[in-house]
Amino acid sequence: MSEPLVVLVTVSGRDEADRVASALVEEGLAACVNVVPGVRSVYRWQGQVERADELLLVIKTARHVLTELVARVAGLHSYTVPEVVALPIRGGSAAYLDWLSGAVLPEAGGGEPPGE
Repeated sequence: MSEPLVVLVTVSGRDEADRVASALVEEGLAACVNVVPGVRSVYRWQGQVERADELLLVIKTARHVLTELVARVAGLHSYTVPEVVALPIRGGSAAYLDWLSGAVLPEAGGGEPPGE
């Protein structure tokens, strides 16, 4: 089983959140995406300190699809440099982690995608 990951992505609004989350889950790049409203980001951009109200996507996925997930987020996202940060999952509910593994596209040579 590929290492499970949580990937954090901020987006500008609800429509973008829904578009990105739906695409990732429908395409098997994520098992689940939580959309967290009410995020206030303060960051440096082009030499200035900026502030933005955003939503946070908490994406549950697996390492073997991370490169494709990052590319897909970049293609769907409105930002020039979207935040995409991957964190390893070091433990948790075995039943949940088994479900996560089965809900993401299988590793190369791993058989058919879930639901096929």
